[in-house]
Amino acid sequence: MSDDIITIDATNQPLGRLASRVALLLQGKNLPEYVPNKVVGNKVKVINISKIKLTGKKFENKVYKRHTGYLGHLKEIKFKELFEKRPEEVFKKVVQRMLPKNRLLDKRLKKLLIEK
Repeated sequence: MSDDIITIDATNQPLGRLASRVALLLQGKNLPEYVPNKVVGNKVKVINISKIKLTGKKFENKVYKRHTGYLGHLKEIKFKELFEKRPEEVFKKVVQRMLPKNRLLDKRLKKLLIEK
């Protein structure tokens, strides 16, 4: 198994396309020893995440919602606010939602290194 670090520069790359590429690398689908029930992917380091390119009106219109579990406690944060505060958190959310939802999700996300 290879534990190489793959470095990707996010400057002027579309958010979704970059995230799908990173998700495939984290799963290890680019490697010949890929097995769906094992963590065989490489570590992926993404740099310059604050210079990523967004298409359309996502920057103004997109909203992340979550519920606390209490009545009437639907929390909303606009994409623009979250991206200005923590662009690495936005990218991590996008990649997380592209990975399969199973027991390996947390282990795969630990192999994702993000720098502003």
